[in-house]
Amino acid sequence: MTTHVPDRPLGKTPQGSPPDEAGELLDSAAIARTLARLAHELIERAPELTDVVLVGIHTRGVPLAARLQTLVAERSGFELPVGELDITLHRDDRDERSSGAGAIERATHIPAPLTGRTVVLVDDVLSTGRTVRAAIDTLLEHGRPARIEVVVLVDRGHRELPIRPDYVGKNLPTARAERIQVQLAEVDGVDRVVLQRGRPHG
Repeated sequence: MTTHVPDRPLGKTPQGSPPDEAGELLDSAAIARTLARLAHELIERAPELTDVVLVGIHTRGVPLAARLQTLVAERSGFELPVGELDITLHRDDRDERSSGAGAIERATHIPAPLTGRTVVLVDDVLSTGRTVRAAIDTLLEHGRPARIEVVVLVDRGHRELPIRPDYVGKNLPTARAERIQVQLAEVDGVDRVVLQRGRPHG
């Protein structure tokens, strides 16, 4: 069962925080507990773990997928194949997000044939649904999965497309003018989720 918080989150704002940071919503321990629960749900709901492939969406979906792989292996004894996906060329807001030099493209690595398997896309934050749509378009260039599922650490709402995640770590409602930023040790040197005022996620 996911946890809901009020529209005005009750997170703490540490001293010396950046001026656009409104508060910390999850600390490292809360993130660890959330990922452990998601791993347990993946194991419970997968008819056959041998048919499952984890694919992280760049950037922070990649380390999240790797952590889920480790947690699932610790609990089931089976190590899921894990890959990474760059969706840059399939984003419908590519021009808005790219700088004058163009968008940065990252590596795509698909670790196993996808046709006939269950692919679980992993991302840090779900909002409008446009990132997931782009990920599905990208994924289908590499095979025809029997099923595509979505796991996100945080769902902040504000959907613009009819996309619903299969696994949600936390539901954290926000205002449109606010932003959820997930920080992970592999990328940011720290594990936490903070509320910021700024551009919303996809």
